[in-house]
Amino acid sequence: MRIIAGRFKAKKLVSPKTEKTRPTLDRVKEALFSIINNYINDDTYVLDLFGGTGNLALEAISRGAKFAWINDKESLSISTIISNVKLTNSIECVKITKKDYTKCLNQIAAENMLFDIIFLDPPYESNYGIDVLQKISDSKIGYLKKDGIIIYETDKNFLLKLEKNKKGEILNSFENLQCIDGRAYGNVVLKMYKWR
Repeated sequence: MRIIAGRFKAKKLVSPKTEKTRPTLDRVKEALFSIINNYINDDTYVLDLFGGTGNLALEAISRGAKFAWINDKESLSISTIISNVKLTNSIECVKITKKDYTKCLNQIAAENMLFDIIFLDPPYESNYGIDVLQKISDSKIGYLKKDGIIIYETDKNFLLKLEKNKKGEILNSFENLQCIDGRAYGNVVLKMYKWR
């Protein structure tokens, strides 16, 4: 796992040997950042709610984002994130929290923070990503800036389960969020959302 482009280009990142952490593959990350590159500038605020290794947030920082809030609830993930932040010497533009995602969202709301890019890469066999999308949609103006984008990473098997249980439409039925793009890379699926 490495930083693909920007000021930390080719920097190798730490990835723990555990099934609980599943870093985004380099080829998927490269495709993703080519899609969202126009959202990244020196005023960009990024949230990586299920940070894992900090891979996505640090790629954004490397490409010029101003600030990244990286959250995870697992101790091993937090120590990995800290190691990778130190490796990239980016501590001055990163905030790290160790919280359940709902508590992190509550803290963000209390601090009235809005983000240009929100990465949602939760455990694949969970409804966490859907829960977060619903919470953001219900907030109507919270968490995401007016022209911001949310990237939700999941996998085909999870989507097939939703379809089988007749819940597939849920990912396109948020009142205030619109799915503007969806792409598959092997078993990995990326869905992108903006305000309606």
